[in-house]
This record gives sequence, structure tokens and C-alpha cells, in this order.
Amino acid sequence: MTRLSQAGACEPASSGESHMRMSDEQYFRTCVARERHLAHLLGHQQIEECYETAGTLWAGAQALPQWTRDWGACGSLLAKYRVPITFEPGATANDGDAGTVRAGETRVTLGDHPNPDRALMMAIVREVIRQLEHHRSARPEQAAPLHPHL
Repeated sequence: MTRLSQAGACEPASSGESHMRMSDEQYFRTCVARERHLAHLLGHQQIEECYETAGTLWAGAQALPQWTRDWGACGSLLAKYRVPITFEPGATANDGDAGTVRAGETRVTLGDHPNPDRALMMAIVREVIRQLEHHRSARPEQAAPLHPHL
């Protein structure tokens, strides 16, 4: 299991197993990659990330929402796609970060993210991506973009 430490350091997981934690930069790049994937599924073309605005994706002159990092953007997805949310506890009472959040059919381990908010946003984004990919594969001729901001 890859987990991000608050300081971005590589440390063993609390369960005593020897796991390397994802660095802050790796986690950030993962968030941007998920946002880019979602933007493509929502019909945005020629998405770019400028050096001056690292982490902000652009489609032409429009800055795209930061769905994995901003509740305003993520909340729109939650409402538009009606994603059901469930939190599931860890294996033991002392293993608080090993719980999971389930967004629709997508499950995310809380300990893989800096905090429960970020885990929940990532779960929502991954679930919307799953829904959109399923929609496209089920009806390729009718796979129009489903975007809450268009």
C-alpha cells in the first residue's frame, strides 16, 4: 500500500509492514492526472498545463476545475452524478487510517491520502470516471459529454 505522509517522507505504514509512502509531488501529479482524464471524458480537447500555473489544467483560455482538490468542483460532480457515499471502518479500532470510503462502486483506502477529505474527493472523481467510461462503452454513438459546467 502506498501512502502519503504529511511531510511527504517515505515511511513504513503504521501496521508494521514495510510500505513506502507516496511523496507529496507524486500525489499531486496523480491528482492532476485524474483531473486530466476526467476532463477528456467530459469532452474537453487540447488540455494543457502551463509552467506558471502548475496543477491548473487549461482548455484554451478556460481553467478547468480541480475536482480532486477543491470541494466546490468536486461537489458539483457529487450532485450531478448522484454518487452514494459510505465510510467503512478499518480492520481494528486502532487502525483508523485503514478504513475506506466507498463512492458508488469505487473504494478508496483512507490511509492512501493525506486526509479523509482528499480520499473522498478522489473516490468521487474515480467513480465519475468509471461511470463515464461505462457510459461510453455501453453506448459509443450516444456518448455525449456529461459535464456539470457546460
